[in-house]
Amino acid sequence: MTIWIAIGLTAVGCYLAKLLGLLVPAGALERPLVQRMAALLPVALLAALTAQQTFGTGQELVLDARSAGLAAAALALVLRAHFLVVVAAAVVVTAAVRALG
Repeated sequence: MTIWIAIGLTAVGCYLAKLLGLLVPAGALERPLVQRMAALLPVALLAALTAQQTFGTGQELVLDARSAGLAAAALALVLRAHFLVVVAAAVVVTAAVRALG
């Protein structure tokens, strides 16, 4: 029963969040600061998620094969490689580091 209550509250919360977004006046959304924040916020959230998933294990910070894979992907991005090459570099380096240690 607790799970159904949680599902119901989540559904109501999502509906209210969407309704709140629809009630924001259009003039507020056209401000340069709001537009700039809307453009940069997804990048910041993705970077935070990547850092947490790469360097975090429970309550600890770790440097392991994932860190090497991320470094390889960053290097491929700096070299302006195609997206699939970036992903492949990360996968190959991560697998190689895990195989070696």
